[in-house]
Amino acid sequence: MPLTTLPSPSARAFPFRPRALNVALNAALGLALCLGAGLGAQAQSLQDLYDTARGYDAALLSARAALQATQYRIDQTYALRRPNVGLAVGGNYNVSRTPDASTQSANTSTVNANVTGSQSLFNRSNDATIAQAEKSLDASRADVEAAEQDLILRLSQAYFDVLTAQDTLATARGNLTAISEQLASAKRNFEVGTASITDTREAQARYDLARATEIQANNDLITKRIALDQLVGRASVEPKPVALPFTVPPVAPPTVDDWVARADAEHPSIRKARVALEVARLETTKAKAGNLPTVGMNASVGKGRNNTTGDLVPTGFANSVSYASRTPTTSANIGITLNLPLFAGYSIQNRIKETLVLEDKSQVDLEAARRGVAQATRQFFYSVGSGTAQVGALEAAESSSKLALEATQLGYKVGVRVNLDVLNAQAQLYTTQAQLAKARYDVLMAGLRLRQASGRLTADDVATVNRLLVR
Repeated sequence: MPLTTLPSPSARAFPFRPRALNVALNAALGLALCLGAGLGAQAQSLQDLYDTARGYDAALLSARAALQATQYRIDQTYALRRPNVGLAVGGNYNVSRTPDASTQSANTSTVNANVTGSQSLFNRSNDATIAQAEKSLDASRADVEAAEQDLILRLSQAYFDVLTAQDTLATARGNLTAISEQLASAKRNFEVGTASITDTREAQARYDLARATEIQANNDLITKRIALDQLVGRASVEPKPVALPFTVPPVAPPTVDDWVARADAEHPSIRKARVALEVARLETTKAKAGNLPTVGMNASVGKGRNNTTGDLVPTGFANSVSYASRTPTTSANIGITLNLPLFAGYSIQNRIKETLVLEDKSQVDLEAARRGVAQATRQFFYSVGSGTAQVGALEAAESSSKLALEATQLGYKVGVRVNLDVLNAQAQLYTTQAQLAKARYDVLMAGLRLRQASGRLTADDVATVNRLLVR
């Protein structure tokens, strides 16, 4: 009988053992859980890693430091309303020599100390500067909130990337195990003459491809673990897998318009853009204050002492007479100064025009931020809905793929299916399982991104997702 012809179904010896393949298949299907649950004692939850990352992430720590520095900058501007007091102490010593007949020499020393103070009474520019500094505190707080939300997304994405890579590796190994069984069966059938060499070569090609896929999946898992370790500052982090059966958290509120309305009021980028507009308006106020007078009060008080010593030759006397004098001095003054600008080369008028244009720019930037947030919120809202539907569809596809594989194996047993049909059914099942695992993680990430897009992402959302993981 030629090698390229297949024997009749009745002549098959059927050395292929479907029960053994089913056992291997079921073991492979549970490998994804074994990768995570087997290390349950050492595995870390998303909440644990988030608590660690909050004290390690450089971006978040930088935003917190900037917020603290902003508070000190505000305190500096408050000095514009407070009095300034200074102490000045000075002294000098003077020596004089004169050749006339009356005075031979004179030494004079002076010591004085003055306390000066000033207080602004009216200055609209200073008031606007203080108000701008106070607004900058709101902007810094928005930056901290944005950094915290960004950390949640980066950590969650890295966490689920590791789980996805683990599931991909598990399905790749399960597929490799099933193909190796099919390859062994094809070789046995060929050896006993019940199958052609084509079945063996097809199975060998699938095995080599599955082996390459496993190597790639393993390398991808290593890369994803390194990224997660770097993010939390730990080594060999083992994330907990999602608990099964998996239930997609409901979206609340259920309408996209509610999400968009909430985002307009709470999103950090919109709040920061709104603060920038208020600061720009205050800058216009400050520019207009250049035409207004300023009023300030100045006061000083001082004490000193003048010491004079010398030699004096009185008229009619041949010998000099030494003399010395000490004179205490006291001074005090207080006054109010009004400064009124009259003409400054049109610099004030041009500065006002500049700030008005910048104010318009800030208004446009605020509108752009609103549009961007609204668009992102709508996109992620519908992503959650489509992701939920995709999870349900893939769960149904997984069940159908299992039934299709069992039917194909049975058809191969009775001779109505060939080895390639079994390989295709196995590949379809494992591909569906990998897609289902990724779809579960993607829908969770879409929910977090929706809350971030609307400005509502908080640590409570991390706890919500954490409850969906294996205990």
